[in-house]
Amino acid sequence: MKAIVTGHTKGLGAAIASDLLARDIPVLGLARTFSHEMQARCPGLLSQIEIDLADAAALGNWLAGSALRHYLAGDNAILLINNAGVVQPVGALPAQDPLAVARAVTLNIAAPMMLSAALAAASAGAERRILHISSGAGRNAYPGWSVYCATKAALDQHARAVALDAVPGVRICSLAPGVIDTDMQAEIRATPPERFPLRERFVELQRAGELSTPQQTARGVVEYLLANGFGREPVDDLRTAS
Repeated sequence: MKAIVTGHTKGLGAAIASDLLARDIPVLGLARTFSHEMQARCPGLLSQIEIDLADAAALGNWLAGSALRHYLAGDNAILLINNAGVVQPVGALPAQDPLAVARAVTLNIAAPMMLSAALAAASAGAERRILHISSGAGRNAYPGWSVYCATKAALDQHARAVALDAVPGVRICSLAPGVIDTDMQAEIRATPPERFPLRERFVELQRAGELSTPQQTARGVVEYLLANGFGREPVDDLRTAS
């Protein structure tokens, strides 16, 4: 078994990669930055590619090469965790930078879909488990988060439709992991209320100690991913999954 984790150097992605590595599952990490600390800790299990997943052309060029097929060769079980994402741009429609919208759509939607398609094509015959890290924002609309809500909703629909395709050996789920104490949460709390009217709700979650740690959430995500019933629900929530 091997895994691919996007955004593996920070927050939940780093915690998921670390959890997989602790289980002796090799990880290929895709991110804009290189984790020297993680590489030193797991030199024989971790491979890293520095790539901007918000650049569709760069990702397309990498996928057109042989690196992915070489990594997957000979393995009969592959995990893809599409974790990388961005909450920006935040604010009502007139305040949104069109280029920031494009980057968010590429990172949050295009990159997971591109990687999922490439994985399915490059590993025929293997068991492939694809996990999109989604959000409650994909299932409920929030003021100021039209881009984030829309992109997470797109991942949910992608998983539903892929499940209907019933490709042999492919299981998929778009999973909301809950509210986690990461840099993204800090970014949300730092957003001016006029751009994100629900800001105080997230401030109160931290104040009340209701944010889960990345490590706690990662353990739950990985156990969910490895469970026999993975893919039975194409869209799920870690907090309510049985």
